[in-house]
Amino acid sequence: MADLSCDLGRLRLKNPVMTASGTFGYGKEYHEYFDISRLGAVVVKGIRMEPSHGNPTPRIAETAGGMLNAIGLQGPGVEKFLHGEDYLPFLRRTGATVIVNIWGKTLEEYGEVAARLDAEGDGIAALEINISCPNVKHGGAAFGTDPKLAEAVVSLVRKSTKLPLITKLSPNVGNIAEFARVVEAAGSDMVSLINTLTGMAIDPETRRPRLANLTGGLSGPAVKPVAVRMVYEASRAVKIPVIGMGGIMNGLDAVEFMLAGARAVAVGTATFTDPLAPVKVIQGIEEYLERHRIAAVSELVGAMER
Repeated sequence: MADLSCDLGRLRLKNPVMTASGTFGYGKEYHEYFDISRLGAVVVKGIRMEPSHGNPTPRIAETAGGMLNAIGLQGPGVEKFLHGEDYLPFLRRTGATVIVNIWGKTLEEYGEVAARLDAEGDGIAALEINISCPNVKHGGAAFGTDPKLAEAVVSLVRKSTKLPLITKLSPNVGNIAEFARVVEAAGSDMVSLINTLTGMAIDPETRRPRLANLTGGLSGPAVKPVAVRMVYEASRAVKIPVIGMGGIMNGLDAVEFMLAGARAVAVGTATFTDPLAPVKVIQGIEEYLERHRIAAVSELVGAMER
């Protein structure tokens, strides 16, 4: 058996496959299909200080090769996440490695939620700073498309917690390498990318937008070539680990991201078509390693040949 262990600096995982925030809820529904502790990590849906109801419906629309979503970071708020039986207490009982995606409407809120999770978050392995969601009117992508704001958010969160930090980068920028370097210098231990690309769809019959929010985030296989390119560029720009995501449907897709420079990957939209997709990605990576007689998954990282 090949060695699937994944070294992300301060964060060590049993394998390199995690879930993409916003696509896996808080793990409970998927735990009915498989033991979620089998995953490298479960990255939960975004948490801020207060509950958030998200955007009005309709807020999901299928597209060719993927989907648009404008959920709007709906979530229970930090206190319910910490103490509600369907959230962190449940995740602790499963034994899963838990990464909490955090966001805020203001710079200060990012620091507040990070400090709160740090203070009472036994069972939290790391935080993922969401500065890249394109579907909220305050916060989100506003922080991820301005280098100075991105630096300010990461610096503040770094001062607010001792937990390992992942910064989730927006693809809706001109130079992804610049943003990766900015957040690395500000104290992020890792970067994850890509979040969704901003898109829009209109129903020709009704002449109305398919999303109440007008625009949404495009994810799924359609975005994979863009994601692989950005992971490649980011991994060459920084020394910290890169987590790649965007259209991963199977083990070979994950291997492609790792060859581009990702040390770990996240599976998202694929779980909407197959709840077992993350487990199948792990199995696909194992099969690839065995077929090519590769002893450890770490040997794939940045191993693209030219």
